[in-house]
Amino acid sequence: MQKVAIIGASGFTGAELLRICASHPEFEIIAATGDSQAGTAVADLYPSLAGVYPDLTYVPYTDDLVDDADLVFLGLPHGASQAIVPQLRGRAKHIVDLAADFRLDDPGLYPTWYGEPHVAPELLDDFQYGLPEFFRNDIEGAELIAAPGCNVTTAALALGPAVKAGMVEPRGMVVDLATGVSGAGRPPKPHTTFCAVDEDFTAYGLLTHRHTPEIEMAVGRYADADVQVIFTPHLAPMNRGILATCYARAVGAPSTDDVLNVMQDSYADEPFVVVSERSPSTKATLGSNSCHVTARVDERTGWVLMIAAIDNLQKGASGQAVQCANLAVGLPESTGLAVAGLYP
Repeated sequence: MQKVAIIGASGFTGAELLRICASHPEFEIIAATGDSQAGTAVADLYPSLAGVYPDLTYVPYTDDLVDDADLVFLGLPHGASQAIVPQLRGRAKHIVDLAADFRLDDPGLYPTWYGEPHVAPELLDDFQYGLPEFFRNDIEGAELIAAPGCNVTTAALALGPAVKAGMVEPRGMVVDLATGVSGAGRPPKPHTTFCAVDEDFTAYGLLTHRHTPEIEMAVGRYADADVQVIFTPHLAPMNRGILATCYARAVGAPSTDDVLNVMQDSYADEPFVVVSERSPSTKATLGSNSCHVTARVDERTGWVLMIAAIDNLQKGASGQAVQCANLAVGLPESTGLAVAGLYP
């Protein structure tokens, strides 16, 4: 059994980690922190978890909480992991960070895209980027893992195979993405209340969204290409889900079958990627760690269309973190994770 501590377990990603770990045959929760909810029972904050955690209570964070843990998940806001990872390292065998603190290769990108310098840049090279479909060999047995963002996961899985195969121009690609409100986190915000979100659909982060360089890094590293994207996310009136519609200029004259075949070949052995002619939908991935992808070639305009859908709290966050953790501790990567979505 792997003893697991979740630091920052009171947010949506933390709650999803608790839910997944409750049915994981090899993970045992020994601590769940939530400084803003310290003293609150997990079952009171999330009644959906009452049946599996009737006695678990959120506790304040201290470094020594992880001394008995084999595996630590960090579900903290951006910036918080940078401050504590130097103290946590060596106390637990494996650390999986769900925030963006250690995702980017270049520390110089943090002031530009995150508004402040990185406080532990010496650790960036020690973290493995946790997108198993692209970088599985790096994740296996890793001590430190940075799980990708939900937007990046969706866009990268859509774009990666065609870029790597040289079927599309890697620069000037367009990513239009719709995301559910849970991606904004549990604390209430003026733009995420029911009245603000219901029956609305709006773009945000125009030309400045912080996941832009991460998309370019993930696809570029996988495909060994100089990648450039324009990324526009949209807030959709749904709880969960991400749908990324991506466009790139064709190289040569590939057909739709050519691009789909490249996707099929790339993901043939992947337990969580479904390639199909069907147009992906967020509902089809709900509650699962799966990503559904498809592609079309528009011969009239010379553009290639690639679409992917995921559950942002599963494959986009907590599920992918568990997938990475399974690889790190030597378990089959699909252990404890759902492939089939919920419906209706």
